[in-house]
Amino acid sequence: QVQLVESGGGLVQAGGSLRLSCAASGRTFRTYAMGWFRQAPGKEREFVTAISWSGGSTSYADSVKGRFTISRDNAKNTVYLQMNSLKPEDTAVYYCAAGKAVLGTASVYAYDYWGQGTQVTVSS
Repeated sequence: QVQLVESGGGLVQAGGSLRLSCAASGRTFRTYAMGWFRQAPGKEREFVTAISWSGGSTSYADSVKGRFTISRDNAKNTVYLQMNSLKPEDTAVYYCAAGKAVLGTASVYAYDYWGQGTQVTVSS
């Protein structure tokens, strides 16, 4: 079992930055790949980025490449999402998730555990 708790969301102006954190419980955290998804009102949950269990491999949605960076600290059981050059279209609830075989797929069904989400609002 892995429990995930996101934090760091908030209101920011366009062009600004935020850093999201996802704290995980459980000794098996380091065996899971981790991902970030987001969901805007009236839209489906969409893939943002993922990182392998070791941190050696990452993948990004085209919409965030060059602006967002995912990282993890297995000693702290935490995964991070650094978001720079934020745009109003980045506004959404952001969720972190844990799964075993997630790199190479953007599917929500590849993930086993989900956090409750944190709101990110980017004003124009």
